[in-house]
Amino acid sequence: MTLSDVKQEDIQRWSSGLPEFDRALGGGLVPGGVTLIGGDPGIGKSTLTLQSIAALSATRSALYVSGEESAAQVAARGARLGLDLTSIKMLAETSLDAILGHIAANKPDVVVIDSIQTMYSEAFSSAPGSVVQVRECAAELTRYAKRSGTAVLLVGHVTKEGAIAGPRVLEHLVDTVIYFEGEPGSNIRIIRALKNRFGAANEIGVFAMVEDGLKGVGNPSALFLARGQQASPGNIVFAAIEGSRPLLVQVQALVDRTAGNPRRVCTGFDGQRLAMLLAVLNRYLGCQLGGYDVFVNVVGGLRLGEPAADLAIACAVWSSLSGVVVPQDVVLFGELGLGGEVRPVIGSQLRVAEADKLGFSRVIGPPVNKAARERVDQITLKPIQRIESAVEALRER
Repeated sequence: MTLSDVKQEDIQRWSSGLPEFDRALGGGLVPGGVTLIGGDPGIGKSTLTLQSIAALSATRSALYVSGEESAAQVAARGARLGLDLTSIKMLAETSLDAILGHIAANKPDVVVIDSIQTMYSEAFSSAPGSVVQVRECAAELTRYAKRSGTAVLLVGHVTKEGAIAGPRVLEHLVDTVIYFEGEPGSNIRIIRALKNRFGAANEIGVFAMVEDGLKGVGNPSALFLARGQQASPGNIVFAAIEGSRPLLVQVQALVDRTAGNPRRVCTGFDGQRLAMLLAVLNRYLGCQLGGYDVFVNVVGGLRLGEPAADLAIACAVWSSLSGVVVPQDVVLFGELGLGGEVRPVIGSQLRVAEADKLGFSRVIGPPVNKAARERVDQITLKPIQRIESAVEALRER
């Protein structure tokens, strides 16, 4: 057929009942779509899916298939979370053939498989959780979803490296891949869409894990900032972009003299990129760091992967080394080149608007476009071209 003759239809979406989950999905669940949810054990994957299916069951028929827990255990969790369980069908089963038979008989709109590693098909002799079983079970469920229009949520285990356990092809079979992130000892949970055929990739949703389940965080910037504790050297507020969402994040650096081999320790930032930034600081600001340990931390457990964090990280290291306290009303962003130049980054308009909304008075970074300048109200923009200019602007009060 000719593509121009194909009838185009608007994608219908079903709200999961959790706005932050809907954001990561691109607006909600898509009929016939298959979503893979991965994360460390105990991080909240089953809680997220149970809360979502409880909300969906108010308007859609829903089936929760558990291969790891009994029906009594799932019901106890739902009662503890205060969910309405009257409309949720529950099936404790690991045989794929039996599961498909139940699905075909009941024809639910939404199916949760918790987890895909526990499922097995009698057509293969290998044990549940093996590469063959995981791949073929996921493929069969995906084929059924496309054929029937049922939305399927697959819960997957992760390896110690952080990847979905089983074959890599599992991530290519599904439409959406969601990863759960969270720091040990913190109640903050971040879900990130690494792949999405129906929306933007790298979109995130932010949750707080409380006694009655996962609660969406409507203003993550306020969560990641600790502005009352910022009056010390090495603390910088960075305007980040995660997917389409602007976030203000506090980054910290500590430079301390060492008697042995200097260490470079990063939490939430790439260590190789930090080494590059330290070389730029040495060349253009004269920051001799050969006899110092350098520690970098991103507050709140967020992981920064965009080059726009370069300027904030470099200035935090300079602030800790020099002892200069950065004013609390300043936000930084910008990519740092090897020649010491500050390069423009995408999303400057969103970054400036978020800083203005939260009451910051100055933004230091690369020159922004006209649209970004027009959106600010009380904030002052300080465009810079080089790292030396950034340091001079930070000394100003």
